[in-house]
Amino acid sequence: MPSQKRIYIALLGITVAILGAVVFLAWYLFLNNGSLFNQIVLVLMGSLILMGLGVVGFGVVVLVITLWSHKSFPSLQNLIYTATNLLFPVALQLGKMVGIDADKIKSSFIAVNNQLVDNRDIQVVASQVMILAPHCLQNADCPHKITIDVNNCRRCGKCPIDDLHDIKERYGVHFVVATGGTLARRFVKEIRPRAVVAIACERDLTSGVQDVNPLPVIGVLNIRPQGPCYNTRVNLDQVEDAIRQFTNRRRSVFTNNQQLTET
Repeated sequence: MPSQKRIYIALLGITVAILGAVVFLAWYLFLNNGSLFNQIVLVLMGSLILMGLGVVGFGVVVLVITLWSHKSFPSLQNLIYTATNLLFPVALQLGKMVGIDADKIKSSFIAVNNQLVDNRDIQVVASQVMILAPHCLQNADCPHKITIDVNNCRRCGKCPIDDLHDIKERYGVHFVVATGGTLARRFVKEIRPRAVVAIACERDLTSGVQDVNPLPVIGVLNIRPQGPCYNTRVNLDQVEDAIRQFTNRRRSVFTNNQQLTET
């Protein structure tokens, strides 16, 4: 398993182990010092907590098996996502306590999410795919507002917005630009895509993936040569790969007139 994913998986496992140890210790101490009534109450409470931990721990185990085997287990999909979403905040705090950069943990989460989506082998038509891009990809000096209507772009080629328009036209997917989570959720509600290729920083991708779950989202991290939220860039090959993944189009070549030709 690549190290990028191991960070998140390791933190999830450690979190489950620590929580289990704490519950077991409290249970043990009370059984040896409390009254009979209190012991019964605590046994019941401890049993419920341990059952919950068991379910979450099982979800983590299934997640690891899924990532290693590159196979999907549809009947356990909700359990996997519930376990990861419940434990993510705890894993994030634990990572910070041991000195792991938060963006590194979130990047690991995105990598895990992308593989889970890949394992599900979701196939839709291109018109059901939406590219969701952040407004910081637009040239900061551009006077044309594109967050309400991305077609306001003048296609000058000074920023990746022009390239994403090209991808939109070649594949026939939707393309929107959002200023934040609220507008992004509005686009999802209005367009109702069956799959999303989201471009953003670690923080926004992490929250976005969790917000729209179970809608499949492949996250593509933006590139920030001038710092956060300013004239950011994106690896266009990754965007195209994600679209092909959803639409089952093999890697393709383009003729001079930019028409798609299957290899």
